[in-house]
Order: sequence, then C-alpha cells, then structure tokens
Amino acid sequence: MQAIIHAGAGDIAVLQLRNVPSPEPGPEQIRIGVRAAGLNRADILQRKGRYPAPPGWPAEIPGLEYAGEVESLGAGARRWRVGDRVMGLVGGGAHAEYVVVHQDETLAIPSGLTFTQAAAIPEAFLTAWDALVTRGRLQAGDRVLIHAVGSGVGTAAVQLARRLGATTVGTSRSAAKLEQARALGLDEAIDTSGGGFGARLSAPVNLILDVLGGPVLAENLEALAPRGRLVLLGFLQGPSAQVNLDPILRKRLEIVGSVMRTRVLTERIPLVSEFAARVAPWFSDPTTRGIRPIVGATFPFAAIGEAHQAMEEDRNFGKIVLVW
Repeated sequence: MQAIIHAGAGDIAVLQLRNVPSPEPGPEQIRIGVRAAGLNRADILQRKGRYPAPPGWPAEIPGLEYAGEVESLGAGARRWRVGDRVMGLVGGGAHAEYVVVHQDETLAIPSGLTFTQAAAIPEAFLTAWDALVTRGRLQAGDRVLIHAVGSGVGTAAVQLARRLGATTVGTSRSAAKLEQARALGLDEAIDTSGGGFGARLSAPVNLILDVLGGPVLAENLEALAPRGRLVLLGFLQGPSAQVNLDPILRKRLEIVGSVMRTRVLTERIPLVSEFAARVAPWFSDPTTRGIRPIVGATFPFAAIGEAHQAMEEDRNFGKIVLVW
C-alpha cells in the first residue's frame, strides 16, 4: 500500500509517499480501505519529532482519523461487513491506503455524507463532545468560551454547544473566521489579533475549551464564573505559565486536561459508543440546526507537504482533509 512516511524529523521535506506492507487484521480487528483522512496539529508535531505515536500504533505513519470502507475482517470480527462505510480515530497510521482497527472503535458514516466530509468528523467532534459534555459537564443555559473557534475542534464545539442549548463565545485572530463561525451559530465573537479577550467578554463564562495554553491561563481563570471549568486540549502558544492561584480557590474552579491520542482501547470504546448513540444521528437529521463537518480545504495525499504548510500558516477554517 501507499503511505505517508516521516524520513526523520524536520520540515515538510521529510514527508514522503512510499510503498509499504499492508497491515493485517488480528482477532476482532477490521482492515479499512482509507478514502480520506483528516490532518491534525498532532501530525505537524509528530513530523517535527515532538509527538511520537503511542505504543501499539505505527511509529512511522502519521494520521489520527480516517473515513473509508471495510475491506477485510479478522478472526471473530462480526460487527461489520465488507463494504460498510466507516470512520474513526486511531493513534496513528491513518495516512495510508489501509488502516487496521478494533471493530468496536469504529463508527458508521452518517447517511448522506461523503468520505471527505466523514473524515472531518472523528477528531474534531469526538474531542469537542468529550470536552463539552464528559469533561466540561455543559448544561443548557451555560456560557462556553471556545478558543481558536475557526479550528476543526472549534467549529465542532460551536455547533454541539448550540445544539445543547448553550451560549457560545469564540476567539480568533482572524475577523473572517469569526464571521464564518457566526454562520455556525457563534453568539459572541472576539477578535484577539490586537490583544487579549477578557476585557471584551460581555459576562463570565461557565466553561472554557482551550487549545492555546500557558500565555492565556491567567486570563482564562479570570474569565470563568464561580465553579467554572477549564478543559485544556492543547498549548499552541506554549506550555508554561506563571499565574495567581487565588481565582482557582476563591471561585472553586476546575482545570481538566484531556487528550485523545493516548487513550487506550477501553477508554475509546465507551466514547465511540456514546457518540454513535447520541451525536451521530444529528448529522443526518434536518432538524438539528446545521450539525455538519466543516471541510476548509482538501489535498491529495501526494500534496502532503502543501497540506502541512497550509495548516502551519492557519489558512483553513475547519478541517483540512487528505484524499486518495
């Protein structure tokens, strides 16, 4: 099969499209013919040598999400049939023509969606759902602040929070992305190209989804209402902070860290099961006020370097998807 390989760590020059052996499904596993796959910040970090694949996943092939068709079944795999359209998350290996996964960590592609659209769902929507509902305990009527609202996770979180009855506040350094987010249901937009966000909040928030990290931690703590929750999903602006701890104690705040890639199978399966039951039907239901994957750009796998560059330059609103 063809796959994206990292020939060392570095800039986009280390990305190569090579022929490698196809993976074989083991017991209760399925092999999927990948038609499309999302590109994520984790793939950029892995290329730079800063985010290796967790144990059990291909160390040399990146890719955290896929959409395709079931191509073959391992011993005891009975949940799916050959030809079924599926999508899902993996710890690595999705930037290839085939990927092998456990049958219970795979989701059916909602009816009416293309493979390209489906490939934009798993990482963004599973992460957003887990952060909002499981980690963040979002309730109807809450105010939720979503940093980098034009990202894949951001565009998913806006739609899900709106569907759950929350008021959404989003930040971005791009006025154009904020306008696009408004079309998805963003209630309050804050342009951070000129500085911070706290002074422009109309009111404190109950929940924050943060991918920025240390430099905004102090401002996040001040922005939270009493008993507010901060779910940390990344630290694009840096991992370190020096802050006053008083707001955490005084307001009884919670800070929760969350990452998808390193979760073991016993953690992923319940999340996938919940998502399949509660969220996946929304993509096919015309009454759900526009729950849909947002594909900002597509690239052929042969143009993997261009795709990485587009992500590093923050050109995209929503997801970048790679297609065969």
